[in-house]
Amino acid sequence: MVAHVGVISLGSCLPSLPRLHRSCSPKHTPFAMATMSEDPVREWILSDGKATQITKTSSVGGGCINLATRYDTDAGSFFVKTNRSIGPSMFEAEALGLGAMYETRAIRVPKPFKVGPLPTGGSYIIMEFIQFGNSRGNQSVLGRKLAEMHKAGKSEKGFGFEVNNTIGSTPQINTWSLDWIQFYGEHRLGYQLKLALDQYGDSTIYEKGQRLVKSMGPLFENVAIEPCLLHGDLWSGNISSDNNGEPVILDPACYYGHSEAEFGMSWCAGFGGAFYNAYFEVIPKQPGFEKRRDLYLLYHYLNHYNLFGSGYRSSSMSIIDDYLRMLNA
Repeated sequence: MVAHVGVISLGSCLPSLPRLHRSCSPKHTPFAMATMSEDPVREWILSDGKATQITKTSSVGGGCINLATRYDTDAGSFFVKTNRSIGPSMFEAEALGLGAMYETRAIRVPKPFKVGPLPTGGSYIIMEFIQFGNSRGNQSVLGRKLAEMHKAGKSEKGFGFEVNNTIGSTPQINTWSLDWIQFYGEHRLGYQLKLALDQYGDSTIYEKGQRLVKSMGPLFENVAIEPCLLHGDLWSGNISSDNNGEPVILDPACYYGHSEAEFGMSWCAGFGGAFYNAYFEVIPKQPGFEKRRDLYLLYHYLNHYNLFGSGYRSSSMSIIDDYLRMLNA
């Protein structure tokens, strides 16, 4: 099967509920901002892209946020996403995330080339086109390479990222912090809880969730937490393999955080024992891993609740209530 990279679609894995589509460091792969021209995508491909002719363009499947196009040229193929209503900041954040992961040289990601505005409004990103293979690849290899990316991608600034980005269409705040518990409580759980209060008037989930945020410290006792580069939105729709069977990950919501937070979308990722065994051979499992697992699921359940409504509220509420009982909070 022929597939593409870079399509922004963050989906729910629960068949009875709606699909979720999303937009989507010290070292970054350089990418250029466009100057305005009549067709900046074509202009870049025929100059910096080293092509002398574009032989074919074809629309490829995308999410509900961006249009996706494959450009075939005499210098190879490029993958282009365009958005007619959003400025370049969203694609700039995506390019920074892709570039940071690419620089680790640990796992294959599409290399970003160029981001810029469209002359009629909106923006675009040009990136490497990767031809997908026929499967998501080997789970053991994926686990090992993901752990190697976590080990290689470090930050001296603490937890956060160079820019804010999005998780689905929800803003994801990445203000730097040296305290992981504070960062996760404020910029991940706290942000989603406040959004639920503002959007739905859900004072129950807000108040109980805030109790959890204030009480979750004991879950991290005897745990050494170092900021590492996270994909940030790793579910099955963002995992594939290339023609050689090597894993490919795409459409990130990157930031530097606790490595365990990478498994927050595991309920939609299909990670099995082979994946975790290979991962923990590179980064050993830390004390209390099982007790913290649902805490990292909660962020994504809350985001689904805020994006798609009450179908995800019960899962979020159940996790909060279970932790409040566990912590006697």
